[in-house]
Amino acid sequence: MSTLIKELKIGLVVTGLIGVIVCGFYPLLVFVAAQALFPDQANGSLIYHDARVVGSRLLGQPFAGPGYFHPRPSAAGAGYDAAASNGSNLGPTSQTLIDNVAERVKVHREENGLGPDASMPADAVTASASGLDPHISVENAALQVDRVAAARKMSIETVQELVQKYTESRDLGVFGEPRVNVLELNLALDGIQE
Repeated sequence: MSTLIKELKIGLVVTGLIGVIVCGFYPLLVFVAAQALFPDQANGSLIYHDARVVGSRLLGQPFAGPGYFHPRPSAAGAGYDAAASNGSNLGPTSQTLIDNVAERVKVHREENGLGPDASMPADAVTASASGLDPHISVENAALQVDRVAAARKMSIETVQELVQKYTESRDLGVFGEPRVNVLELNLALDGIQE
């Protein structure tokens, strides 16, 4: 019986020690290292405008109206809901997906004054896996330039320059595709209009 009690004490001490290390010291170490090495990313890559948080570089949000670049469609909750981040899980043969894409193509062409045969980048009409993608393709942004310029009474060249300025290159020069952060681009447009 005394051996059992001894083993039980050892087990409890080891469990407590591991708990303190794993639930206390390690998270504290990671927190301190993240704040020291990557403070912007560790705090959510927040974007400030007029001294208040307006969003994150990592999360998409809805923009409507002709004077704004529109983000990729979202299937997260009611749209861009970080608490309900997910895709639609509709497969390529799903009639619902086919109908949704057809409707999005129609709306995107109407909004941007495109002809019925104009090619459409996939990110303009399909939702991302997370439903929170903050970027659109350069091709998608290019299709929206004329609409945004006309709505804001700006020259097409000025809007194109802004798109180019906010185009991010491939990660490490090889991963992914060039892309445009919609929130940053729209904030830059608002900054010019102020």
